[in-house]
Amino acid sequence: MLKKERHDLIMRQINLHNRVLTSDLVSLLNVSEDTIRRDLQELSESKRLIKVHGGALSTSYQSSFDDVHVYARDAKRCIAKKAIGLIKDGMVILTGGGTTLIELAKLLPPQLTATFFTVSPYVAIELAKYEKLEVILIGGLFSKNSQVTYGSHVINQLSEINADLCLIGTSAVHPTNGLTDTDWEINQLKKKMLSSSKRAAILCISEKLNTTQRLKVASLENINYLITEIDAACTELNDYRIKTLKIL
Repeated sequence: MLKKERHDLIMRQINLHNRVLTSDLVSLLNVSEDTIRRDLQELSESKRLIKVHGGALSTSYQSSFDDVHVYARDAKRCIAKKAIGLIKDGMVILTGGGTTLIELAKLLPPQLTATFFTVSPYVAIELAKYEKLEVILIGGLFSKNSQVTYGSHVINQLSEINADLCLIGTSAVHPTNGLTDTDWEINQLKKKMLSSSKRAAILCISEKLNTTQRLKVASLENINYLITEIDAACTELNDYRIKTLKIL
C-alpha cells in the first residue's frame, strides 16, 4: 500500500471515530508500528490530526466551535434537526458529547423549556445560551480524548437521574453487534447514561453504519431511536429495522 493510501485510510478512521489507536492501525493496514508512528507524525505536522500517546485524535478536539474543522457537518446538522423533533417542553434530557450534539445544541428552538444534563462542557456552553433551559454539567474526571467527564463520580451522579431522553453519539453501530466503542471508561459512561433514561436515541452519520469497535456499549434492542442523515426509508437501513427501534 502506498503512503498516500495509508494516510487516506488513517484519516478516514479519524474522521469516522474521532480517534484511532496505533495498535488498531497496525492490524488494519498490516504494517509495522514504526510505519504507523511515522505516518501519524507526518499527518500531525501537516495539521490533519493531533498525535497523542498511543494514537491520534481528530483536529475537531482542538476546535470544537470552529465549523471549518467539523467533519461531515451538513450530515450532522441534518441528524441534529431530526433529533430535535424528539425534544418537548418540560422534558429532562441527558446528552453525551461530540460535534453532532454541539450542532444540536446550536439549533434548538429559542423558546424551548427543558432541563439538560450533560457530560460535555462544550455542549453545556452552547446550551447555556438559551434563556429558558436549565443546564446541569455532570462533573468528574475529564477525558482529553473524548472531551467528556467520566469516572466513578460521574457514574454516581447519573444513578440519581431518570431522564426522559438520552441523546448520545457512537463510534460504530452494527445490526448484529450493536453500539461499540474503543475506550473502556467511555463505554461504562455510555452504558450508565442509557440505563438512566427512559428512552435513548443514537445520533450516527451513515458512514459509521455496519462498523464495529472492540468494546460493546449496547445491543440495538436497548435503543429506541437510530438517527442518521439519510432517509429513514433507505434500503441501506434495512438490517436495522427491528421492532423496538425506530429509524429517523
